[in-house]
Formats: sequence, C-alpha cells, structure tokens
Amino acid sequence: MIDIENWDWEPGKKDIADLDKIRGQFGRVDEFTVSPDGEKFAAAGKLEDDTFTASVNGENWPDPVELLWYLRYIPDGRLIGLGRIDDQWTLLEDGKPWEERFEYLWNPKISANGKSIAAMYKRDNKYGIILNGKPWEQGFQAMRHYDISPDGEHTAATIQTEALKEADIFGFFEGVWSIAVDGKPWATKFVNTWSPAFNHDGKSVAAEARTDICDYTVAIDSVTWSGVYGCVWKPIFRPGTNSVVAPVREEGKWILAEDGKRIWENRFNQLWRVRFSPDGKRVAAIASPVFGRWTIAVDDKVWDVTFGDMVQEPVFSPDGGKVAALVKNDGKWSVAVDGLPWGEWFEMVWNPVFSPNGENVLAKAERDGKYLIVANGKLPAKSYDMLWDPVFSPDGQRILLRYVEDGKYHRQVVPAHEVFA
Repeated sequence: MIDIENWDWEPGKKDIADLDKIRGQFGRVDEFTVSPDGEKFAAAGKLEDDTFTASVNGENWPDPVELLWYLRYIPDGRLIGLGRIDDQWTLLEDGKPWEERFEYLWNPKISANGKSIAAMYKRDNKYGIILNGKPWEQGFQAMRHYDISPDGEHTAATIQTEALKEADIFGFFEGVWSIAVDGKPWATKFVNTWSPAFNHDGKSVAAEARTDICDYTVAIDSVTWSGVYGCVWKPIFRPGTNSVVAPVREEGKWILAEDGKRIWENRFNQLWRVRFSPDGKRVAAIASPVFGRWTIAVDDKVWDVTFGDMVQEPVFSPDGGKVAALVKNDGKWSVAVDGLPWGEWFEMVWNPVFSPNGENVLAKAERDGKYLIVANGKLPAKSYDMLWDPVFSPDGQRILLRYVEDGKYHRQVVPAHEVFA
C-alpha cells in the first residue's frame, strides 16, 4: 500500500526539475516518470558513449547500463527499470542491479502491499518468474500470464509443462498446460490455462482452464469446478474469502458464477473484468446487454445507459457506495458514475479517482494535446503539458497535483474545495 499519511500535504508549489536541463544531459530521453509523492522526477536517457542511465531530480545514477527502459516508481518510492548489462537483462532498483541475468526480462509487477517486485524471464530457452531477485528453481517450455500474491511472498504463472513436436495436436489435447506456484506445477494438466489469481492470504490460486476442445471451467489449486462451460473469463477471489467468482458462458450467454453456482439472474451477450468493492460485499463487471453495446452491471443491476465503443473496468469508491468507469462513444472518452456520464468528452481519460468519502471524482484527461484535471465532469481553467493522476490527502481536504508546465516539473498541493468549486 502507498503510505500517504507522511507525505507533505502543506498547500503550495515546489519546482522539482527542469526538463530542458535534463534533455541537455542526454543525446536521447526515452521516458519520464514521477514518484507517488511527487517529490522526485526521473528520466531514462542515453549518454554520449551510447550507454543509458536514469536522472533523478537532475542527478544521474552513477553506473550506466547498455540499455534502460520501463522506468517506473513503485508505491514505496523505489525507482525500478529493466536494464541490459553484458548483453543480458536484469532489474535495477534505484540504480542497483539484481545479481541474476537473463536472455530477456519483462512485465514487472508489484505486490498489493507495495513491498515485492516480480518479473517474467527467459534463460537457457526456459521461462520462469523472478521475485525480489530470486528466480524460480525450475524453468518451463512456455509461459503466458502470472500473478503475485498480495503479501508479495508468492508468484504463480501459466506454464507449458513439456515440449510438443510440431503439429502434435493429439499431444496438445492430452494436456500440457498447467499452473506453477513458486515454480512448482500443479499435478493436473489442462489443454490451456490462463490468468492465475491469488486469494487474500496467498495460499490459493484460481485460473481459467480449458479441459477439451470446447470445454472451459475454473480451477482452484488444480481442482476444477464441477460445471463445464462454453468459455470462462478471469476468476477472482471474493476479498477476504476463498470463494471464487468468474464470468462463464452457458447456453450461448454469459452469467456470473461463484464457486460454480450462478449468482446473478441476468444473462449477457458478454461479461468480464469483475471487480469487488473493498469490503467484498458488492460486485461489478463490464457487461454487454446486447451486441455492440457496453455498460456496467452492479449487483446484477445494469446501468440504463450503454456505449457503442468501449467501457473499461468498474472502479468502486472507498466505501463501496458508488461505481465509476471510463466510457467511450463515437471515438471520444468520458467518465460515468453510477450510470450517469459526464457531459464532457475527451481524446483520452485515465482511471477515475474517488475522494476518501466517495463524494467526489477526479480524472486526468487529454484534449487538444493538453492535459487537465476534470472534477465531477467540470472543466478546469488550467491545462498542462504533462500530467500525472491526482491524489487525495487521507482526509480528502487537499489534492496533490504533479505536472509539467513551461518546461518544468512541479509538485503542488491545493485545497480540494478550490478544485471542486
């Protein structure tokens, strides 16, 4: 979790970095990133000798690498990046590389508590997961998706257990895919597996499983639901429990099931991206009530409004009382809250951010090449050259803005009432 209690919440603006000076240090600058608390501004850049490093508030990491990309701050303030050293890849934390090296390293993930870092790797033509610098003891023929437990202690991935000869469809349908947890495969093999997900304490894993040419189900710790379906989407655990919820396709329509039993009466043309409220009592998902139209369903009640292009996953307010989602219609994006879309539409909008009491919603948006903070659908007077998601103070009375204006990166704390005036 991000510890925002100890951030500087005094109203005012800080000038953190000059982008022209940073660009002047490098022959090429690939990406910018900002720390969660807004105090640090980092950039990945190429030096004169064709090596790469990161600049943090104008100070370079002391040891350059051959290549550096995917520079990101994680919740506890560490700056990570994927770096190549001696033609091999590793992960760097605040400029210090992990000891392990790989043919390739990608898709880093951070645990929900913000303390652990995992990534997928390829080494000696085998695939695995590395967690906090320690790789799995066993590698596998192929790997698709992976997850990291909320406590950051465990990893799970979809893995191919053995090699197949070219066009060996009979061997494929006998089952060569499974789930590996901390590098140890389940005993059961499937035709395919996808999207492993941990429960709250990291002791159980659920995943999509294909058991035959047109048969799909959900597997938990290698044991499948008794029902077989035309398709399933990613299962997730109900918060704080071992119950598993997943959209499943039955008789040509999609329904929501929990532990293999239907829990919603409605049937949909499509249903996916299930999300729970923080207390686990409410559940929402992207739904298509009819072909070509998208909306959100909450506790089996479908929003009255639908959208023609796209709807992104639902976002619950901290108290679980409201649901917001990004929506797209006629090529433009906006935000809808409890089924009511904002009146303004944009080239792009980022995930809505609820105030701690759930009463207000902010979102970063792009219009005409500029970025702005939209408050409850109302346009601000000011826009920016670059902008990061806004952050509410713990009491909701202040808002942290992180932005670039006139070539400089600023960190600014403003009273919430000014933003929502």
